[in-house]
Amino acid sequence: MRLASLLGVLVLVSAVTARAESLYEIPVKDIDGHAGTLAPYRGQVMLIVNVASACGYTPQYRGLQALADKYQKGGFTVLGFPCNQFGEQESGTNAEIKAFCSATFHVTFPLFEKIEVNGPKRHPLYTALAGKTSPFPGNIGWNFNKFLVGRDGEILQRFDSDAEPESPEVIQAIEAALAAK
Repeated sequence: MRLASLLGVLVLVSAVTARAESLYEIPVKDIDGHAGTLAPYRGQVMLIVNVASACGYTPQYRGLQALADKYQKGGFTVLGFPCNQFGEQESGTNAEIKAFCSATFHVTFPLFEKIEVNGPKRHPLYTALAGKTSPFPGNIGWNFNKFLVGRDGEILQRFDSDAEPESPEVIQAIEAALAAK
């Protein structure tokens, strides 16, 4: 019986490790079209957000940038993934999105190419974040959903669109993730 329990624990640890490793290996393209992965963010706490330029939640860019500025030295980053699936509120090109974010909200955190976060063309990153094997499964409800990912690649928390970036619940979760070394 003990052997079966030990094997079960080993399988679970392997699955969690594989998920964390695979998150960093998922192919992504930055807003300029350069291919890469999330590997450069290994060891950092990440807040991954599906963003849009013409949404009622678009002013959250200010709060996201404030978080990026405040916690960057502690090993935190915000990663923005534009998406046009909700009310066609991100209809611009990647270049237009980048220019808008820079000029309007002075965004300096990493932005990536426009992706789909739901449906048959769901980007593999969002399959990992919100798919059936995620600790927080389910379709993304709207723009500015947020996923907090720990330094080890573990998905720690999911926040809906109405969770303001600088709300106490988001700040407490980020600070707890940064404190966990």
